[in-house]
Amino acid sequence: MNPFSYSRVADPGEAVHTLAGKPQGKFLGGGTNLIDLMKMGVETPNELVDINRLPLTQIEELPDKGVRIGALARNSDVAEHELIKTRYPVLSLALLSGASPQLRNMATVGGNLLQRTRCYYFYDPAFPACNKRKPGSGCGALDGYNRIHAILGQSDQCIATHPSDMCVALAALDAVVRVRGPKGEREISFGNFHRLPGNTPERDTNLAPDELIVSVDLPAISFAARSHYLKVRDRASYAFALVSVAAALDLDSNKVKAARVALGGVAHKPWRAHKVETEINGKSADENTFRAAAEAELAAAKGYKYNSFKIELAKRAIVCALSTVAAMA
Repeated sequence: MNPFSYSRVADPGEAVHTLAGKPQGKFLGGGTNLIDLMKMGVETPNELVDINRLPLTQIEELPDKGVRIGALARNSDVAEHELIKTRYPVLSLALLSGASPQLRNMATVGGNLLQRTRCYYFYDPAFPACNKRKPGSGCGALDGYNRIHAILGQSDQCIATHPSDMCVALAALDAVVRVRGPKGEREISFGNFHRLPGNTPERDTNLAPDELIVSVDLPAISFAARSHYLKVRDRASYAFALVSVAAALDLDSNKVKAARVALGGVAHKPWRAHKVETEINGKSADENTFRAAAEAELAAAKGYKYNSFKIELAKRAIVCALSTVAAMA
C-alpha cells in the first residue's frame, strides 16, 4: 500500500475544499471497496478524507412524495427502512441480495454508487493488460477467462461489468444523484451517472474527482410498489450477479400501462432496458409478450468464449422477473 495522508471532516463544504484540485485524493466512507483496492495496489490515492462524520445519513420523504437517501446512509438501514420497503421494494430486495450483513452494515449508498468492477484482470496488478487500470495496456479479458463479463455496451477496450445490485434498482427507478463540488451543487440523472467503456474505460462515472455525492433522490412512482429484483448467481449468497433484473409494472387489468426495467451483470454500467419497456407497453402482461421484449433487448448482445450463455440467461431472467411482478396482487 502506498503512503497517503489522512484527515477527518465534519462539513460537506470542508470535505469538498479539502480535495479541490487533488485528482489523486479520495473520499472515505465505508471503505468496503476502496480499502480492498488499496491493499491490492489497484487504487493508490495520496490523500484520504474521512467523511463519516458528515450529516448525510438521512432517509426522508420529499414534498413531492419522493424519497431522499443521504450518501452516508448504510445499505442495511436503507434496505430495512419502511419508506423503502413499502414504496420501492425493488431497492430493498436489491440491497439485501448484495454482499453480507456485516458488509451491508458498513457500506454506504454513495460508496455503492462508486463500486469498481470485479473483473479478475482489473483486480490483480500481476496481469499487465487492463485498460481500466492502465490505459493503453490492452484488455486481458477479451481473450482470457471472461465468464462474468459484459454482453451489452462493451467496447474493444473493456468488457468489464458493473457489480452493484443497488444501482440496478436505482436505474429502474429513475433516481437522481445530487453532488457537491468546488463550483457548487448539481444533479445527475442516474442514466448519465455511470459510463459505458468506449475509449475511456478507466472512467466509471461522470463524477469529477473532487465532487462529493450528497444524496440520491427517488422520484414518486406510484407503481414502484409493484416491483421485484431477481438476481441469478453462482451461489445463493455473497456472490455477484451473472445477470440481475429490476422490474416494476403499472397494470390496468392485464395490460401494461408503464414499465421500468434495468439489468445488472451484463454491462459496464447498470443497463436500462428501454427496448423491453417499449415493447411491452400497451400489451398483455404475459410470458409471450415478455419473451418477445427480451429478444428485442438482447438482439445486439455479444458473447465471448466463456460467457455466451449469459445472453439466453438474461432473456429468461427478464421473463421471470416481469412474470413475478405481473402476478403480484
